[in-house]
Amino acid sequence: MVQAQRAVSENEAKQNGDPQDRELQTKTDGQQPKQEDKKPSVIRRHPYWTALIIAGLIGLGIATYFVWLVYFYPYETTDDAFVDARSFALATKVSGYLEDVSVTDNAHVAAGAVIAKIAPRDYQIAVDQAEAQVEAAKASIINATAQIDVASAAIDEAKAREASSGAALQFAKDEANRQRQLQQGGAGSLQTSQQAESNLRQAQAAYAEAQANISSAMKNKVAAEAQRTSAEASLKQAEAQKESADQNLDYTTLTAAQPGRVVKISGAKGQFVQAGQAIAMFVPDEIWVTANFKETQLADMRPGQPVELTIDAYPDHLLHGKVDSVQPGSGTAFSLLPAENATGNYVKVTQRVPVKITVDNWPKDVSIGPGMSVEPTVTVRPRG
Repeated sequence: MVQAQRAVSENEAKQNGDPQDRELQTKTDGQQPKQEDKKPSVIRRHPYWTALIIAGLIGLGIATYFVWLVYFYPYETTDDAFVDARSFALATKVSGYLEDVSVTDNAHVAAGAVIAKIAPRDYQIAVDQAEAQVEAAKASIINATAQIDVASAAIDEAKAREASSGAALQFAKDEANRQRQLQQGGAGSLQTSQQAESNLRQAQAAYAEAQANISSAMKNKVAAEAQRTSAEASLKQAEAQKESADQNLDYTTLTAAQPGRVVKISGAKGQFVQAGQAIAMFVPDEIWVTANFKETQLADMRPGQPVELTIDAYPDHLLHGKVDSVQPGSGTAFSLLPAENATGNYVKVTQRVPVKITVDNWPKDVSIGPGMSVEPTVTVRPRG
């Protein structure tokens, strides 16, 4: 009986339902139409158009960036840049044994500083010999000048004798003619006439001798002048030899032509070196930066534009400089074997052009030399 009553109660509860359950069912039934009325989003309805719009916006942003980079970005930079200098080899101009090497590797020297010395003994002997030749040539000139003076005096004396003998010859001619006329007229003797003729012949001989003396004295003078000319030429040759010997003696001391650093010293004391043999390398203090920019970066680059530089070895040093010049041609155009483009398999490659950049003030607390990598940034357009 009790079980039957429970079964009747459960059936009534199922039919009537719990109030909370009826309320929840009512809410659920009320929301169902709203969810059925909601439409899908635009992205879901037009996925392709949405993707195109997003891609267009991204492309527009990229294009805007490149336009700004090409036409409005005020800088041009490259990592293909390095410190450059006109380094050269230090070589001796004369041969000999190195007597001393006055500097060490990487030492800084001032202009005129002594770098090395070659034993000067042999070259000092050559200077002494040249000085002796100079003195001998001077003595020859003095001797030739004295001979010229003697010849000139002899000429003057011979001319005086010629004048005297000429007068005596004229007197003898007149006397011989007079005695001849007297003899023919019977007023003179034959002996007197013959004596006058003898005196005439003696006067003629004396006159001829005087003329010969003049000719001989003149020839002696010409010979003395030629000797002096030869002695003067010998003097010039001796002076040239002495100058060459003095120069070679000076070349035994190797000095710095300009301030800079001596590197890669290969010469040592006691080593024999030939003329022209390099014993070290020299790096002048005058250094700059050679930056190889792409040819497409040169449109707005001009000499005088400011440059900021950083050295890879010393990144904490910010340097300032300016564009000095732009090479009128690519780097390959001046190479030993320039590229030949007149071929059928030509491929266009962007060329690089060297740009010389000078630095206002190089740092003094670090060592900077040719070949060190640099990153320059050139301001090619005024910054707004």
